[in-house]
Amino acid sequence: MSERERPEGERSELENFSIVGETAIGWDAKTAPNETVDEEGRIVPSGGFGIHDPRAPSRRVYEDPEVVAMREEFRAKNGWKAIEICAPHELKRIARIFRRDGYVVVKDLLDTETLERFREGCTRVLRDILAIPGFEGRKYITETGRLPHRYSYGTASASRHMMHDPVWASMIDLPTTTPILTEIMGSPDYFVSGGGGDLALPGAIEMQHLHTDGIDMGANPDVRLDYARSVGLVDIPDDKAFADLDFRTQRLVIERTPPSMTINFVMTDLTWENGPIRQIPGTHATVASPPKPEDEPDWMRFAALVGAPAGSGVFRDHRAWHSGTPNLSKEIRCLPNLEFVPPWHDERHFMKSMPHDIWETLSPHGQQICRHIKQDSGVWPFGAGVMHPLAGGRKAAHKASKEAQRN
Repeated sequence: MSERERPEGERSELENFSIVGETAIGWDAKTAPNETVDEEGRIVPSGGFGIHDPRAPSRRVYEDPEVVAMREEFRAKNGWKAIEICAPHELKRIARIFRRDGYVVVKDLLDTETLERFREGCTRVLRDILAIPGFEGRKYITETGRLPHRYSYGTASASRHMMHDPVWASMIDLPTTTPILTEIMGSPDYFVSGGGGDLALPGAIEMQHLHTDGIDMGANPDVRLDYARSVGLVDIPDDKAFADLDFRTQRLVIERTPPSMTINFVMTDLTWENGPIRQIPGTHATVASPPKPEDEPDWMRFAALVGAPAGSGVFRDHRAWHSGTPNLSKEIRCLPNLEFVPPWHDERHFMKSMPHDIWETLSPHGQQICRHIKQDSGVWPFGAGVMHPLAGGRKAAHKASKEAQRN
């Protein structure tokens, strides 16, 4: 496939859009439903994060009768009716819900100035992602391995993270989030592993399949037991090794020690139609796989976090089932994130995605929890700063960055 020259109207859309409010971005009728591409932009079958949605409308058009019918169904049904939204000071309640459900929504994490800074950063980076014209008349290039009109700030970055960006880095040690993370982790000695987040353009008509962001294989059980015991996550005698515990207690140890978690920051109110994230409560504790799209019951399909307000955040255990939902609106749904791991995480598995100069701007606590992702002074994280929807473009940028710094 060959890229095309972008018409003046589309250039104007990209120059002037914002992730807040109605926009002309999205709703590209020339991008077929469920169209998924490989690392070079070639159309490929269903798979990866691009598993096809059998219920998707047949056209990506706002006024199409099938889209209108879907919009009416979502108006009537979408939203988890039992959603609980906490305030930042409710630390015990937040931790209790997180451990029970595998996620928790907390409002008022971002003040007005901080929220606006994050919105501006998200708009700026999305403009870079969408800047490359699509193939054969399409407005945009679909991200490799994803459904159309859905992008990840993390995987679209040639460094795999956004830790080179001052806006993302400035969210690492907030007065609202640090106490919550400390309460959930049981200690302030957790680490940042990276950050990015995902978004859905208007016209992302497909329901993303339920998935996890990390499968827990139960690794390091004795390390996890020692940690959980030391910070009070479990009450187990010191002379007991993991192998000495009964099955239920072993399960509790694994449950209470998630290998990784995320905060997704909410840039605009999550509504029934703008593609809010959905979360299936309690699934962080199951080893079963999520149902296939065609087998999902309605209560799972419509378990979206409708009502989470702008400035709030969703603290998510990566093991819990979740997905994006159709964005049938005219506004962009954007959920940038930061990713965290517990103190017992193996430091050999960190990606050095944060420039030393960015690390130096952080608070003492921020520097402490980012020390394993910091690059050496004078070394730029390979690929950082290059955004591309295609994996081939990202690989080329990563390789070029590495070679340039070695010469």
